Amino acid sequence: MKKIVKLTDGSELETGLTGEPGNKVVMLPIAKKNVVGQEAEQLQWWGVDPELGSKFVEGLSDRYQALHFDYEGHLFAHPRPELLTPEAIAMDFLRIADEWEIGTFSYYGYSWLALAGLQLAIRTNRLESLIMGGFPPYGGPYPEMLTVTAKTYEQALRRPNPTDRSSFHGKTDPGEFDWEQAEVGMDPNQTKQFFTLYRSLTDFDDTTVHDGLRFPKLTFAGEKDTIVYGPNFGNVTVDIAGSLKKNEEALRRLGWDVRILYGDDMDHTKAMQPAAALPLIKLWLMDHLG
Repeated sequence: MKKIVKLTDGSELETGLTGEPGNKVVMLPIAKKNVVGQEAEQLQWWGVDPELGSKFVEGLSDRYQALHFDYEGHLFAHPRPELLTPEAIAMDFLRIADEWEIGTFSYYGYSWLALAGLQLAIRTNRLESLIMGGFPPYGGPYPEMLTVTAKTYEQALRRPNPTDRSSFHGKTDPGEFDWEQAEVGMDPNQTKQFFTLYRSLTDFDDTTVHDGLRFPKLTFAGEKDTIVYGPNFGNVTVDIAGSLKKNEEALRRLGWDVRILYGDDMDHTKAMQPAAALPLIKLWLMDHLG
């Protein structure tokens, strides 16, 4: 089933609910639509499964209801340069659940959508479980990401003819991609919204919010999830795996299950692919939700 939901900024987002009515619901804002042809080849070049969204939906909906939509894709099509705040994101997610008449649900997000899940969790009592991939719930890289997004926005402003959001120039092999040489080819409005998000989290202390999260929680990352950004992006290092390892004991005391995914080149991109993440997520949900 599909529904068009009007979000807090007035834009409309296509959402879907797949699975047996009566089963527990898992919200999947990571569910991009399948792509084919040249676009699919480009995604595969970067190590991204062009069927990522459908594989997560199909992989979970035999046991759960998957409430799925492409939130990131929607924001690139309908950017909110001044309005992408934690409050607005949480309101969007709750509005989607309300439109489907869903009371309680689990949430899975990856990277900044994992961050969004934590912001949702501290603003509602409707979560049954929370899964954060590729962004730590404790000791997260908020200052570093504020620097990266600020620099990304500055570069976008300097480029007079922005292209698509994957336009990093000068490399022919993703294995040799170098953040020191990357150039941003996005619309300034697209990049500013993420700067706005991290700027609004400047005073957020993620070490103080866990006492109220009294439901099952999982956090995971690839063992090589560390990105070293060069001068173009502020000379910062975003070390997701390192943060989880450093704070694993504290996280476990706070009720989090912590997993590090091991394997060849298990970096930020590879750890989000269905082949790596879906088995972990499904087994964990089965253990905690039934």
